[in-house]
Amino acid sequence: MMQEYRIIKDYFSKLSLDNKNSLYLNDDVFFDKSKKLIISVDSYIEKTHFLNFKYPNLVIKKIIRSSISDLICKGVKPKYYFISGAGNSKTFNKSNLKKISKSLEQEQKKFQIYLSGGDTIFSNKLSFTIITVGYSKNIIFRNNAKLNDDIYVTGNLGDSYMGLRILKKEISVNKYFKKYFLKKYYLPELYENLTKRLFKFANTSIDISDGLFTDLDKLINNQNLSYQINLTDVPISKHLRDLILLKKLKKIDFISKGDDYQILFTASKKKSRIVEKTFKTLGIKISKIGKICPGTQKTQIIDEKGNKIGIKNKGYFHKF
Repeated sequence: MMQEYRIIKDYFSKLSLDNKNSLYLNDDVFFDKSKKLIISVDSYIEKTHFLNFKYPNLVIKKIIRSSISDLICKGVKPKYYFISGAGNSKTFNKSNLKKISKSLEQEQKKFQIYLSGGDTIFSNKLSFTIITVGYSKNIIFRNNAKLNDDIYVTGNLGDSYMGLRILKKEISVNKYFKKYFLKKYYLPELYENLTKRLFKFANTSIDISDGLFTDLDKLINNQNLSYQINLTDVPISKHLRDLILLKKLKKIDFISKGDDYQILFTASKKKSRIVEKTFKTLGIKISKIGKICPGTQKTQIIDEKGNKIGIKNKGYFHKF
């Protein structure tokens, strides 16, 4: 069994060595600085990236938002998208297609993006591929964290995973909780108004798709650095906090599962005031959750009692 990063490193990264715009396949985007062109590609398959197609209008919104999130966290406003879908007469019936079309129209208006092409393929396995395009003379690169940087995250973590657990009927909740968490699962909140402002303070950034700790590892994977995270400071919603207490669950099991699409970034301590001022002005929640440490020091996660803890499952990994 091989993990995604190992497949890329062992078999494909060497093919990109003569193409600096590929960023050595170690970032989520292609960046041609001379043309100010940024491109990301994402694929989604039923039962892996979304549970089922019971709500096609919501599934397609989740897919679009998770795709354009790749550019937003780089400080780039997405402009165009291409979508290819593989399905059959059941999944792509007239009713579903109308719902998909309406949802895409709504997302286009919300994020000011434009459908620019795509493809349709017959398949008994439902899947979608999204290509997102944006323009900028700069991006915020991965692997550019600095020693002693503060680590920040936008919004709240864990709501989406709770929504997935509810969809799978692994956790039983009332209608009020169900409505809230399913909305968070299908409609991640993105901060497109933050894009250009990130350049004022962020040294490096990534969107949280595979989980807080998995994506933190990606953020510094080619640097001789580690990190310390204070679990108490990792933000969760009041709804999730209430449900964790009610069901006697563990916070760490929810914040590390991914699908949040919040922006995870680092910034110099000297920039703390501008970080706070920027987010206050925009009305966006921001939390400082830890710091970047020397590579000679082991990564540490500090729990609510001040104890160092380990995690068996850091997040989602693509395995083959």
